Amino acid sequence: MSAVRAPLLVVFDCDGVLVDSEPIASRVLAEALSEIGFPLTAQQAIDRYTGISLGAVLARVEAEWGRQLPAGFAARLGERDQAAFAAELQPVSGAAAMLASLGLPRCVASSGTIAKIRGNLSLTGLLPYLEPHLFSATMVARGKPAPDLFLHAAAMMAVPPAECVVIEDSIAGVQAARAAGMRVFGFYGGGHARPESAAALQAAGATRVFDRLRDLPGLLGRQAPAGG
Repeated sequence: MSAVRAPLLVVFDCDGVLVDSEPIASRVLAEALSEIGFPLTAQQAIDRYTGISLGAVLARVEAEWGRQLPAGFAARLGERDQAAFAAELQPVSGAAAMLASLGLPRCVASSGTIAKIRGNLSLTGLLPYLEPHLFSATMVARGKPAPDLFLHAAAMMAVPPAECVVIEDSIAGVQAARAAGMRVFGFYGGGHARPESAAALQAAGATRVFDRLRDLPGLLGRQAPAGG
């Protein structure tokens, strides 16, 4: 391939890209909802809600169920998530080595709260590679699949959107990155990925797809230049 250059900024999603939290969070959500009469499996939770904020998830649940969730449900769910993460959460395979060797400016732009992002990165030993550049959907008016979060991250990092590459595992995230005018790599190496995940990410607009984080530094150095 002829003249290529690396991006000026790599924007990472957190859950499912850096930390392998999606199987845990989806299981906890399915258990909590099933207990109150909204039957849901962990796989259904992954299929329906991956990549969007908790507020958006719960609003969607209420619309699907046709009733409001009990008072305090979100807070209790958060406590159950924290306990499960503390006991089980691991980094996605190869995350630390990839971040250590990346050699490019990077940040995190996640649908989770800052407390959740920081907590999960700390639990998995990845926080030193990424702080203080952590951005949450709570900082913008609209979460993924709207472009607001990625545009905010780029503005705060003083990098034009066209010079960013986003690393995403969800359809909503890929759509948000494309809407922001950014290239996006679809990652399907997390514990929640399915055989059809690569094709789904490509169909949503991912520039390329990959399933091993250790490959990312090389992929970033071999991509087409901005505007290509």
